[in-house]
Amino acid sequence: QGQLVEPGGGSVQAGGSLRLSCAASGYFFRRLCMGWFRQTPGKEREGVATIYTGGDYTYYADSVKGRFTISQDNAKSTVYLQMNSLKPEDTAMYYCAARPSWSGSCVTRFDEYPFWGQGTQVTVSS
Repeated sequence: QGQLVEPGGGSVQAGGSLRLSCAASGYFFRRLCMGWFRQTPGKEREGVATIYTGGDYTYYADSVKGRFTISQDNAKSTVYLQMNSLKPEDTAMYYCAARPSWSGSCVTRFDEYPFWGQGTQVTVSS
């Protein structure tokens, strides 16, 4: 059974930076869509960024383009989300998700991803 472990998260003031990491084990890492999603109370989980670990495909939600960067470290089977210029509206529970894929591109809806990490809280204060 695969596992996604997400240390990181935390609290920061507006304009600051945080880096989230998601270590994958038990999967064929080079054939995964991996994504970061976030959720606030009462709202649907939204896709923030996705990456195809077997190629160079990435996706960013409009709300984070130019501020967030998703990347991977194949040696560590880990995906990162570097978050810069954070805003209070970025405050949410952030989840890492994985979906096996051989297509080279990734879907962005949360309900298309079968495997999830435990989530980590990100709080941005004004």
